[in-house]
Amino acid sequence: MSTRPPVEPLAKVLVIEDEKTLAEMIAAYLARSGYQTAVENDGVAGVHAAREQSPDVVILDLGLPGLDGIEVCRQIRTFSDCYVIVVTARSDKVDTLIGLSVGADDYVTKPFSVRELVARVQTVLRRPRGGNAGNSSAAATPWVFGDLQVDPIGQQVHLKGEPVPLTPTERDLLMTLAQRPSMAFSRTQLIEEVWGGGWVGDEHLVDVHIAHLRRKLGDNPDLARYITTVRGLGYRMGPG
Repeated sequence: MSTRPPVEPLAKVLVIEDEKTLAEMIAAYLARSGYQTAVENDGVAGVHAAREQSPDVVILDLGLPGLDGIEVCRQIRTFSDCYVIVVTARSDKVDTLIGLSVGADDYVTKPFSVRELVARVQTVLRRPRGGNAGNSSAAATPWVFGDLQVDPIGQQVHLKGEPVPLTPTERDLLMTLAQRPSMAFSRTQLIEEVWGGGWVGDEHLVDVHIAHLRRKLGDNPDLARYITTVRGLGYRMGPG
């Protein structure tokens, strides 16, 4: 009788949440969906686990003992470009924005459906990179905007010859804009391109990531060398 080869887990997901019952529930739902999961209940252990386990996604509560979630996210971003989804209370809008500004990719607010959170994980992991630009022969040549070079094949960004460390979301936003530089994208269009059509939340999430991206590119919004604000609409790639 033939035996089937073992099925590889879809991806590694690390849950950093101090509410143990909730953390185990999230991990159980993710495991049922085929993901390899791990759970930590405080910030210090969460950073250590992220470093040791190299997860593909981190689900991160902002209200953690030991180290708060914002500091955990900041530290994770020094060694990993995994997707980070922060979990926060509805009243903590300021903390949510700070979490996004230090490198989180997405957020969910409590109370939430665990199924919704699992769906959010599935969405970030199947994001098309730069609109599937790699399928086009024209994408073999990096896109150049002055001192900025965007490589859709290697998924790399260089400024004045030096690599720019971007989070997955920042990179996806830049790839989307750079692929169609003459197009003005609304926030809704960027949400659909980067986060997926089923994403639900505040569209000004785009503004937070654009601001962080501009900072890393050393781009002054008034000069808009690399990212131009289109008033009343959204954003477009700048001339460089």
